[in-house]
Amino acid sequence: MAQSNIKVAVQKFGNFLSSMVMPNISAFIAWGLITALFIPTGFFPNESLAKMVDPMVTYLLPLLIAYTGGKLVHDQRGAVVGAIATMGVIVGTDIPMFLGAMIMGPLGGYVIKKFDKLIEGKVKAGFEMLVNNFSAGILGGILAILAFLAIGPAVKGLTGLLVDGVDWLVGTGLLPLTSIIIEPAKVLFLNNAINHGVLSPIGVEQVKDAGKSVLFLLEANPGPGIGVLLAYCIFGKGTAKRSAPGAAIIQFFGGIHEIYFPYILMKPMLFFAVIIGGVSGVFTLVLLGGGLFAPASPGSILAIAAVTPHTAGSYIANFAGVLVAGVVSFLLSALILKTGKQTEENIEDAARKMEEMKGKKSSVADVFASQPGEFPENVQKIVFACDAGMGSSAMGASLLRKKVNEAGLDISVTNTAISNLPSDAQIVVTQEELTPRAQNKLPQAFHVSVDNFLSSPEYDQLIERLKGDGKDNLQEIVEDAEEAVPGPEDNENTDNDLLLEENVFLNQSFVNKEEAIRFAGRALYNAGYVKESYIEAMIARDQLTSTFMGNDVAIPHGTEEAKKDVLKSGFTVIQVPNGVDFDGNNVRLIFGIAGKDGTHLEILSGIAVTCSEMDNIEKMVEAKSAKEIIDILNNKE
Repeated sequence: MAQSNIKVAVQKFGNFLSSMVMPNISAFIAWGLITALFIPTGFFPNESLAKMVDPMVTYLLPLLIAYTGGKLVHDQRGAVVGAIATMGVIVGTDIPMFLGAMIMGPLGGYVIKKFDKLIEGKVKAGFEMLVNNFSAGILGGILAILAFLAIGPAVKGLTGLLVDGVDWLVGTGLLPLTSIIIEPAKVLFLNNAINHGVLSPIGVEQVKDAGKSVLFLLEANPGPGIGVLLAYCIFGKGTAKRSAPGAAIIQFFGGIHEIYFPYILMKPMLFFAVIIGGVSGVFTLVLLGGGLFAPASPGSILAIAAVTPHTAGSYIANFAGVLVAGVVSFLLSALILKTGKQTEENIEDAARKMEEMKGKKSSVADVFASQPGEFPENVQKIVFACDAGMGSSAMGASLLRKKVNEAGLDISVTNTAISNLPSDAQIVVTQEELTPRAQNKLPQAFHVSVDNFLSSPEYDQLIERLKGDGKDNLQEIVEDAEEAVPGPEDNENTDNDLLLEENVFLNQSFVNKEEAIRFAGRALYNAGYVKESYIEAMIARDQLTSTFMGNDVAIPHGTEEAKKDVLKSGFTVIQVPNGVDFDGNNVRLIFGIAGKDGTHLEILSGIAVTCSEMDNIEKMVEAKSAKEIIDILNNKE
């Protein structure tokens, strides 16, 4: 358990580092192109245009990194204070301050975040803007002075040591051995952290002096990965062999390296193939003097070609480094696949394992997802599934059950957690990010993915298909629905206990979704519905899959494991007239949910039906009292 926590912590830290750099890669490329084209030794030397080179690398790039880092910590205010603080390290040294920006940006965001929490609720009305502006300015200025006097010189010394270390590795011929660390780290999802968090800042410093850096190719080289995929194309078996050609195209030309990770996880001996392939590629690059003038992101052969210095020798060196790495990796992979015990490799299981290691959905996981299967005949059972089986799935099932009933179909519609999917489910409906998990749990079922639980067109499409295959006779479906909802005589709670006026909060505003979810969780805790630990479980659940439901509604709730922390079923309703961002979606109504033993499902069904109509959403957003919102939910308007 401790080892797993360490791995997660390292991944989170690595992701945070790379998240400061990756959104700004285009700026690095722009600077690299201007440098390669217009400096005295460039392709089109131009003294006037070359004047942009130094200001861009000295000011623009570090400030962009710092701004992004501060925003990750505390949104816009964190971004501004982080950028102010970073000016101290920029002015206090004479080298590009990328590492300094990666320190001062988040530090500035952290300081202003702590200050804002300290004064929360203590500023008198009418003085908010004054306090906000002066606090950010004063704290930013103090941090800039600190950075100028102490942090800048310290980071300059550290950068010097790192550059000297790289020069020593190159001089002693040991740089290729870095692949022993880099190639396995890529499969553990530390690739962006290594590339953009460590190698890119040092590489930019080398580019400033030498015009190019081989460090940009240590992680981005697509050779080791394409070698593995080509070996699977020829010597693999089953779905792994069939999917490898498409994966090879995505990896080599699209630059998405993580697509080959599942193939290695299926046969861990292939780690040796990519390591030795990487060592061979780096050795070739060092021998021939390869390197790039800007980061290649993503690691596509096309991106590498675009940021290769415009000389024949550089193109030959870089392409040779990719080719040698690919050939060596292919030969070793082929040997491992041919001599090892061959079984029908399950690429979907390996992809799922990869996502578990990554800790979030992979952008290429759908490449390996199984097809939904044949649409079943004589459908009797539809199951709506989510992670915990008590929030989004209950609302989605309520709406779909209503549509099934209105269509006169004799079909049971229930909801459950993915881990509890019944074997006799013929159709499984899930949020699109959870579909691969549901397919792995119940591969024989027909799977439907939705992205908007409250108004998804997939519901109507499914009903049309069911009407074509289903029975013509009208039969009440309510009995089927009630199987999942205990009757009042079985409940410890009544509807009046579930949703109380004191748990309806009007005119709230939040900086981000985490703050909103914590508010909802704290309200549930204060009302005696849950233990305090349930709050963190609500954050974890939203990180797994967004709790945005569509129609400006979010329903944050805990994970399946957190059901033990629910003391009794209950709701809290939070009105956010100006909205809060949930992963790019504007949310104006938040329903915090705590569900125990199914006692909350009946009222949740009512909420789902009410919120499926945007007119009801608008009325609740404009409501002036808690009673007014509850009446709308209870259809008493």
